[in-house]
Amino acid sequence: MEDTQMIELVRLAQSGDREAFGELARAFESTVFSVVLRRLRNAHEASELTQEIFIRAMRKLDQLREPERFPGWLRQIAVRMSINRIVRRPRETAVEAETFDGVRADTVSPVDRVLQTEQASQVWDGLRTLKELDRDTLIAFYIEGQSLQQMAEGFRSPIGTIKRRLHTARNRLREVMGDFQPV
Repeated sequence: MEDTQMIELVRLAQSGDREAFGELARAFESTVFSVVLRRLRNAHEASELTQEIFIRAMRKLDQLREPERFPGWLRQIAVRMSINRIVRRPRETAVEAETFDGVRADTVSPVDRVLQTEQASQVWDGLRTLKELDRDTLIAFYIEGQSLQQMAEGFRSPIGTIKRRLHTARNRLREVMGDFQPV
């Protein structure tokens, strides 16, 4: 879309022309969707939020003083609403695997179950051989399901340090586990 055409459509939409706003929405829908998807990482949620962004833009369009700034203005709305959606998302919670045992069909054979138990036992044995900080770091992240932010608060360390500790602890566990390869 050419700038002059876009500016004209913005002015028409500001004066109440819904068809003009519809053309703007069609022209910028993919841009807004990609901005939102980049932050939310969920196509369904991004599609839903994209619609909400255009509703917000339509309501606030009269506040835009310079029609040539419409693309940047619209992107800013998309960024802000994406951030708000992320902040207001309900937290994902880690649930013990046994909670879902009654829900899913039992497709695991008894032999596979024994192997899985043995592998889990070997991983726990490997964790026990690590130093306390490495073990606590891996357990907090992989078993308790803590986020990097939660771990940073719990360990009283910056997120970058937590990431480094996770990397180091994983490598140490790999060394301890030796040639063990999951089935």
